[in-house]
Amino acid sequence: MEQLSGFMKKHQPLTPLSPSLPTSLPLVCEPIPQLPLTPPDGGEYTDTAANEEAIRTALHVLSTERDALTHLERLYESDPVAQEGFVNAVNTIVKTIVRYGKLVVCGVGKSGKIGQKVVATMNSFGIRSTFLHPTEALHGDLGVIGPNDTVLLITFSGRTPELLQLLPHLPSSLPLIAVTSHTHPSTCPLFFSRPSHLSILLPAPIPTSEVQSFGLPAPTSSTTTALALIDALAMALARRLHPDPGVVFHAYHPGGAIGASAATTAVQTVGAIATVVDSVPIVKHRNGFPVAARDVLLTAARSSSGWVRISASSIISPRQVQHLGQVTDLDCSIGFFAKGSLVIEKDNWISIPSSNSVPEAREWISKMRAGERGKEFLKAGTVLGVVDSKGLVSSVVEIEDIVGEDEVQKWGDCG
Repeated sequence: MEQLSGFMKKHQPLTPLSPSLPTSLPLVCEPIPQLPLTPPDGGEYTDTAANEEAIRTALHVLSTERDALTHLERLYESDPVAQEGFVNAVNTIVKTIVRYGKLVVCGVGKSGKIGQKVVATMNSFGIRSTFLHPTEALHGDLGVIGPNDTVLLITFSGRTPELLQLLPHLPSSLPLIAVTSHTHPSTCPLFFSRPSHLSILLPAPIPTSEVQSFGLPAPTSSTTTALALIDALAMALARRLHPDPGVVFHAYHPGGAIGASAATTAVQTVGAIATVVDSVPIVKHRNGFPVAARDVLLTAARSSSGWVRISASSIISPRQVQHLGQVTDLDCSIGFFAKGSLVIEKDNWISIPSSNSVPEAREWISKMRAGERGKEFLKAGTVLGVVDSKGLVSSVVEIEDIVGEDEVQKWGDCG
């Protein structure tokens, strides 16, 4: 033990000594002068000219940002590149959400703040989103990105160094959307090394640079246009994904004044409980073989709603999928089932407005079934096609979800 102690002492690295503090401090012979107050202690500021200048500055900023938004509106009203980018962005994000992916938003500085607000808005509409800081991404947070995600970058210049450093580490299979001042994808550095079919530009230019407008490059008009454009994107996505976005928004926003007002006025609508058709997965089956019960059940397992589509215009409801699960031969073709008993073609969906409240729909069904003809098409297993504000059948709901299982069982008929 003594030998080990001697070895440690001999080989212990020398640690530089910290400078010692003085044991006594010099006396202060002169008093420390009083520091000026910040802001100056001058009482109320009553300089009329300065106050008028403040108002002029405010009006100049507001009018400049108004002009920037007007310019942005005209761009998306008339420019094919901007319109194509916006449509592609909506379709891409919808596909991402349907495949259980999410929107990953990245930005630095003021653009990063805009990104965080965007994520909050998207999530309030039930559009799964998360914010990823590019620097943190390079230190481990890249793990938040999944194979079905879409990445949204916000950068006015289109050449923010932190984002350019991040790009080589993003899978090339992920769609990349960029909100930037560039008006054509070919000029944006973010897309130089990305597949063109997965590169989506959302132009957000401003008509006059901030230096020209205000004498300094403070993000003002540029951040306003970026925020407005992505708000437009969020609203378009909400209307595509949900028959009644307002109901979804209130469901995710129970707190505050918004939640309080919704609690006193909200009435559940048919659209609120319906499932968007485009979000229902389509069955994949072996080439050369008919669709089997096994194929339907495997597809249902990855369907968040339980609905399954055989094609774009034919669907199987969750309750029918449950019945299919009782089949002993899972390799049997679904074609063996009676026509219309399992797969419901779109022509046989019974239309109902999405704006109708559930009680109104229930009353309508009851009145229709009072006649014999109504009982023919409003029965157990009926699929209701929900008509949106554009007059399109965009979602579906089972009749049992409107009137209740017990009521349907009393009818004694079957689909």
